[in-house]
Amino acid sequence: MYTTCSSCTVHTCEKPENGSYPKNCPVLQKERMAEILKEYESFREFFSVCARIEAEGYCQWPRLKETILLCERMGYKRIGLAFCAGFRSEAKTVENLIRSKGLEVVSAVCKVGGIDKEDFGMPADHKVHPGGYEPVCNPIAQAELLNYAETEFNIVLGLCVGHDSLFLKHAKALSTVLVAKDRVLAHNPCGAIYTANGYYKNKL
Repeated sequence: MYTTCSSCTVHTCEKPENGSYPKNCPVLQKERMAEILKEYESFREFFSVCARIEAEGYCQWPRLKETILLCERMGYKRIGLAFCAGFRSEAKTVENLIRSKGLEVVSAVCKVGGIDKEDFGMPADHKVHPGGYEPVCNPIAQAELLNYAETEFNIVLGLCVGHDSLFLKHAKALSTVLVAKDRVLAHNPCGAIYTANGYYKNKL
């Protein structure tokens, strides 16, 4: 039986005093949870630093500050930045902030390699603007370039849906998504969630 945490109404994992658990609650899978807990041994320091940042900055620090603090407190020296071409200005700001902390930044834009979509084998109607040169996004190359540079931690900034998936799959270093792209909602995907039963009901 698979877990369905998003449908749970008991939330006993957070509040044991509630007493009861759904039949498919992972909390009841004692042996499996114990095995999973062992996986954290390899990431004990990282996970501890994450928890401390959450506790110290809860509802006070923006995600950007949390991300930079994580890099500092983990002692990372070389940070990877995989960004969308539409986020060049934002990428520069993030790079400058990271460098101001004495850290090195290795960055790779999504259009790296400059391969036209048609040369990649895509039909012309797969272009945003058919009829001209339009380079394909290249998230695997972004990941491999950062892997080659031996980055210790990566930041994803505005990669397209799915492209971010390929980057995360191929990147060797742990990575975090600083910005999730949403061109319609000023890069605030939660806007569609909050209005799913209202303004955006017929658009989702």
